[in-house]
Amino acid sequence: MQKTINCATFRKMVLVGAKMLDNNRAKVDALNVFPVPDGDTGTNMSLTMQSAVKELNSNASNSFPEVCDCVSKGALKGARGNSGVILSQIFRGICSVLRGGKAEVDTRAFAKALDSGTKVAYGAVAIPKEGTILTVVRMMSEFALKNAGKYRDFETFLPAVIEEGDRALAKTPELLPVLKKAGVVDSGGVGLMTIMRGFLAAVMGDEIVSEVQTEAANAAQSMDADFGDNSDIINMDLGEIQFAYCTEFFIINLKKSTTLADIDKLRENLMNIGDSVICIGDLEMIKVHVHTNCPGVALTYALELGELDRPKIENMLEQNRALKAKIEAEKKDQGMLAICTGEGIADIFKDLFVDRVIEGGQTMNPSASDIATAVQKINADNVFVFPNNKNIILAAEQAKALVENRTIHVIPTKNIPQGFAAALAFSPEASAEENKTNMIHALDNVRAGQVTHAVRTTNVNGFKIKEGDIIGLDDKKILSKSEHIDEAVLSLLDKLKDDSHEVITLYYGAEVREEEAQELAGKVQEAFPDCDVDYHFGGQPVYYYLLSLE
Repeated sequence: MQKTINCATFRKMVLVGAKMLDNNRAKVDALNVFPVPDGDTGTNMSLTMQSAVKELNSNASNSFPEVCDCVSKGALKGARGNSGVILSQIFRGICSVLRGGKAEVDTRAFAKALDSGTKVAYGAVAIPKEGTILTVVRMMSEFALKNAGKYRDFETFLPAVIEEGDRALAKTPELLPVLKKAGVVDSGGVGLMTIMRGFLAAVMGDEIVSEVQTEAANAAQSMDADFGDNSDIINMDLGEIQFAYCTEFFIINLKKSTTLADIDKLRENLMNIGDSVICIGDLEMIKVHVHTNCPGVALTYALELGELDRPKIENMLEQNRALKAKIEAEKKDQGMLAICTGEGIADIFKDLFVDRVIEGGQTMNPSASDIATAVQKINADNVFVFPNNKNIILAAEQAKALVENRTIHVIPTKNIPQGFAAALAFSPEASAEENKTNMIHALDNVRAGQVTHAVRTTNVNGFKIKEGDIIGLDDKKILSKSEHIDEAVLSLLDKLKDDSHEVITLYYGAEVREEEAQELAGKVQEAFPDCDVDYHFGGQPVYYYLLSLE
């Protein structure tokens, strides 16, 4: 058991954490919900860490003071965007404790370092906002301080701290309405947890993970769409911007007369002319970020303390206009939304040019709000919604009252094959009313069935069913029963098929292997030689097979 970490291990933790974040920065970027970001969160945080790595690699020392100074200074020099700056301050606080301690750091000392990182990060933000990376680091540090005595080795301590961080991350949408509205967790928090997983990998000697997926991130995705695209920006309010210019710069070569009180005064002055103020550093270097209508005034304030370095001023008004114009230019008359479970099923809907697919089905019905949120993210005036389950149709209808600037047309699909038929009936050249009529008529041309297992013993639809039996059913009742899946499928098809059907398609679920589906398709072809038989991966849970007859 590794009860302590030395400087060499801490150096490795920083390097692996930075590498893991760099591998996952696109995923963190995708969680950014703001209409005019200062930059992508994952990229900004990764560049902040890369700057720390560059500084670290320039010094071969394995003493805590020198390594910590490199990490702290490098992170501050490379800090970009709010999350990057806050991350640099977290490391600044951590390093301030580790650099002054012993050659070997135990879990108690590391907990104190994490607590210091939290305090320094909170102090760097003029108005700390919960539901962000700050919440995540705070809850982790509080847990670490309370439980460091319980977990005396890093192999158990770090996983427990990470688990608490994931819990904090899952709470961020409840603390920050904009996150809940977009259906994501805080992107900065995800970036921090990615680094923490890098810390653990370094301690455990594990390989660097190329794609991190936390439980909290999974939960947030399911709030919106496991199968969605990255068009969340369409749902955001691109209203008027109060402060037009994102202004960033460093102050270097500070005047001898400059004091720490002067830095605090600079922060106050910046708050009087803008928002999103970050003013951090010491008497060697200061990092400034502010949204203001008077960038020249901000620069003048800075010149009173020292020299300007690397100033950057971005016109957020122009960014906002460009984003609005892009959304408007890409807007179309009609779009489609499907509700389903199963990766394969979702991919088929996408192949049929459905704009967005959200998760839902027999075991998980999305709410009217979930459906309305997904509709808002489709950049079209008219959106056709395929519930694909009779228990979701009403929620889809209720979503109409929750949507602005779009018209919802609910196509009452009761199963996945009907959803496919409706999507196939869509024509971009036809009017919305014509498409709606054609889609509804298409539903009459398909017969569907499902095969699953009984979860309890009962008598129903003339069958004596015991728990574990394989049962086949349509949208109304059980039509077949067997102890074997293939037999249940064949019996169900025999009940469903009539002379008009020419095509039978099997969509096999998550518990079925492709070889099994291929073998069953051969049996179906033998039993029904007058039909064309095909099979596709659906990946749906619960149901071994979804059947379509057309």
